[in-house]
Order: sequence, then structure tokens, then C-alpha cells
Amino acid sequence: MKHSFTYQFLKERGIDPQLFSLSNVLTDLKVRSEESKKSNYSIFAKLETIAIVESVEGSNAIEGIFATKERIKAIVDSTSIPLGHNEEEIAGYHDAAKFVKEHFDDLDFNEATVRELHRLLTARHIGFKGGEYKKGDNIIAEKDKTGEVKRIIFKPVPAKETEEAMQKLFLAYQLARDDYEIYPLLLIPCVIVDFLSIHPFSDGNGRVSRLLTLLLLYKAGYDAGRFVSFEAKINEYKWNYYDSLLRSQAHWHENQNDYTPFIKFTFQVLYQCYKEINRRLIGVSEGKSKKKDRVEAVVMSSIVPMSKMDIVDFLPDVSIVTIESALTKLQKEGKIKKIGTFRNARYIKK
Repeated sequence: MKHSFTYQFLKERGIDPQLFSLSNVLTDLKVRSEESKKSNYSIFAKLETIAIVESVEGSNAIEGIFATKERIKAIVDSTSIPLGHNEEEIAGYHDAAKFVKEHFDDLDFNEATVRELHRLLTARHIGFKGGEYKKGDNIIAEKDKTGEVKRIIFKPVPAKETEEAMQKLFLAYQLARDDYEIYPLLLIPCVIVDFLSIHPFSDGNGRVSRLLTLLLLYKAGYDAGRFVSFEAKINEYKWNYYDSLLRSQAHWHENQNDYTPFIKFTFQVLYQCYKEINRRLIGVSEGKSKKKDRVEAVVMSSIVPMSKMDIVDFLPDVSIVTIESALTKLQKEGKIKKIGTFRNARYIKK
């Protein structure tokens, strides 16, 4: 096996300025979200319930596994047993996601966890033994409408080298995780690229990778995926997901791949989750009758910096002139601060 597993480049090359900026924004959003959670506990509890169904639906939809929202909710709520293969897949993902959410503090990125996630994912399949690494080689291929392979996109690690590769991946992660010079949020997408490049199981690798992403994010303190489905956001930007992954896998076997595209994609999805939390919090907050009061309510309850056009999205019936007037008043009163200038200006509660 030619690929060598190490994440030392995350400190040796330094952080790309754009990634550094994005990581700082996400760290700030994490803090703001934690503060908001304390004062909006019941709302976050409702968001968590909604996110469970959306996560099960979203992660399976990426793989072409579908069921109606009603059936997914019935399976998640345990009011109905899964019927057919697709619903068994859906139920399995819910079991594994629940396991991650309830036990992430006690779990680590190691062989026991990875095998258990795959076992839970496939436990509903009669006759299928989950949690075992692939026995035959697999390929990532583009297929036509009839299922015929048009071209091979990526060749994962051969089956005979899988166990060795996974052991090297676990060790590389542990060494990087314990290195204070390596920023955890940068490490997570790199680990996922390597996991998917190994493709250790005969089936279910994509879904396991998303469960591992959530696990590692939770352990790093970024739990936005508990309240807005991380998987649903990936499905929303599915083609960007595939594109960024393929670009980060290019020349992987030769140790010449660039993890940056997938890091950026992961950061952007996480940002979208925090932004959606913000939108839903505002959506359930008490309304105001006066337009300037409504502008104030939107900005003051936001956990992300908002532009004028962001406010227009929330309040389409309020004119730009009224929004500008309200923002000027809030700035003079010292309630909000302005970040950036002109078209890049954003406003956030002090």
C-alpha cells in the first residue's frame, strides 16, 4: 500500500487563509449556539426531534434509498416495523445514529466503533453479517440509467490491505487528535476522506462515513447536527459533496491528494446547519407588530451575523429603507455591532 497516513501537513503547511477564516466563524457560532441553547431549551428539544427524522431521510436519500416522511417518522417513533429492504436500511441508520448521539462521549474513532456502527446499520438485514471488512475489492464507478458501468472514478484500497489501512488510519487520527498544533475541525474532514478512500465495507461506507462525521464533530463540541440534520444538508448539496470528495481523492494512492476541497465543503455544510438553527429559532420566536421592532427581533435573536439581504429574506414585507433605519438605531443604542463594510456588512448582537 503506497498511501501513508499522517496529518502532520495540517500544521506544517499552515492553514489556508479562507479555511482559517471559516474555522473562526464556526467556532464563534458554536459558542453563540451554546448560549442560545441555555435560554431556548424547549425549542432546541423540538429541533432535535425534527432533526432525527430529517437525518435518517437525508443520509439514505444520498444513497438512493427512499421512503415517505410518514413511514420514516413511524419507523423512528417505533410505531411501525420496517417493511421491505429500503425501510430496513432506514431503520438501521436510525439505530446507528441514535447510538452515536447517546454514547459519543464514550466512543472513539477506532476499530470497535467503526465495526459497531456498520453492524447497527445492517442489523435489520436478515442473512447479512455487518461489522466485517470487505472480502472482495470494490470500486467507485459512474453508471448509466441501466446500471452499466460507464467509467471507474476511484479504486479504493484492495480487500487484502483493508485491515492494515484501517489500523494505520486509527493510529494517525489518534496522534493528530492529541497534537495541540492540529486544529480538530480541520482534522475531521481529512479522516473522512481517508475512510472513504479505504472503503472498508462491501456496502454502507457512505452512511458510516456520515455517522463518523457526526461522532467526531460531537466530540469536538460542534453539535449543530443534533438540531439541524447535517445529512439533509449534504443531500441538499449532493453534487458538491461528490465533486469535493473526488477532488480530494485525486492522487490519493500516491500521497499527492489535496484535502482542501472536502474540508471547505464540510465547513460550509456545518455553517449551513448553524444558519438553519438560527432561522428556525427566529421562526418560532414571538412576533412584533411594528416593522422596526421585527427587524430588531430578527437581528437580536440571530446567532450568525446578518446582512441586510438576510433580513429581507426573513422579513420580505419590510423595505430596505426601514431595515437600514432600524439597524442605524440599534447601532447608536449600542445593541449591535457592524462587521465589514458596504456590501459585505453584517450585523450581530453585541
